[in-house]
Amino acid sequence: MSRETVFVQGNEACVEGALYAGLDFFAGYPITPSTEIAEHLAARLPARGGRFIQMEDEIASLCAIIGASQAGKKVMTATSGPGFSLMQEALGYAVMAEIPCVIASVMRGGPSTGIPTHVSQGDVNQARWGTHGDHAVICLTASNHQDVFAMTVEAFNMAETYRTPVILLFDEVVGHMREKLVLPVPGELPLTERLRTQVKEGVNYHPYLPREDGRLPMSDFGGVHRYNVTGLFHDMWGFPTDNPRIVRDLMRHLVDKIETNTAQVCKTKGFFLEDAEYVFVSYGSSARTVRQVVEERRLFGERFGLLELQTLWPFPQEAVREACARARCVIVVEMNLGQVVDQVKLAVDRSDDVFLVNRYDGVFIAPEDIMNLMRLIQGKGV
Repeated sequence: MSRETVFVQGNEACVEGALYAGLDFFAGYPITPSTEIAEHLAARLPARGGRFIQMEDEIASLCAIIGASQAGKKVMTATSGPGFSLMQEALGYAVMAEIPCVIASVMRGGPSTGIPTHVSQGDVNQARWGTHGDHAVICLTASNHQDVFAMTVEAFNMAETYRTPVILLFDEVVGHMREKLVLPVPGELPLTERLRTQVKEGVNYHPYLPREDGRLPMSDFGGVHRYNVTGLFHDMWGFPTDNPRIVRDLMRHLVDKIETNTAQVCKTKGFFLEDAEYVFVSYGSSARTVRQVVEERRLFGERFGLLELQTLWPFPQEAVREACARARCVIVVEMNLGQVVDQVKLAVDRSDDVFLVNRYDGVFIAPEDIMNLMRLIQGKGV
């Protein structure tokens, strides 16, 4: 079977990745700049036997996919800015109840309704800390449509593997830009399916009892097993408890199942890092600008390199530390007031050598923005 090449928006690439991963159910509420994800799935998903529902708002959307996932389906919703804010309480419920689901958020400038049709990367910290309490989270991103497709498939795989919500965080330029996408043939990319319990009907089933490998086999809700699901701290049967030992152990489990697997979860891409004197760290569409700068300045003999982050949370600290270890200085490029730069400073442990190039005015960051700072760093003036 030959691969098909299409010319699509990033939002459409996300749709193609979700369908490839086996999406069964989508519930969402349209909001710019993510709307095309819902629009295309409204047509594509029912044609493949799946279900699409436009909900009354974003709160209901995430709650609907949580229920469908609990019933055994691969599920997804999509939103932007204020819609993502509305989802945060239900997102925390999915973390606590350990329900696999994928949430695509295409960022817009904020706070509040902000600038809906302009680019921003202002929700990096909302993805990490939007819901309350201590918890771990998986958040993936991409700078081009081939990676949007791949990261969407990864999001579904990680949601099933770690039994947790996974956030896809794209920016407006990636979501709306059109470029080539080569569709993998079926079977080319690995897919992770739901791990279902082998406990037979009538036998005591423990929905929150991890196996030795950390995974928790699930039973489709409404099927042969009867069990409790709650956002409260709970025991291995799912019943609420305030027993300090159980609360402590569950908290550690929710964090450790992700934090102890950062080597598998954290993904980055390196460009010209082998001898880089100046290392850039960036993600999303900002990384495309940086790559252009790196490739152009290499022609003039300047040893620039780029580390592109594809996993934002858990933060790929080891990859950043290794890439920046021999650099004269590190430059973080992002379109916000600096939400990743502090993580980079912690990773490299020499904050005086870490600089920030950023924009937060709804305008795409340009090569000139980066070179203006580089001329100062290199003592060349502006």
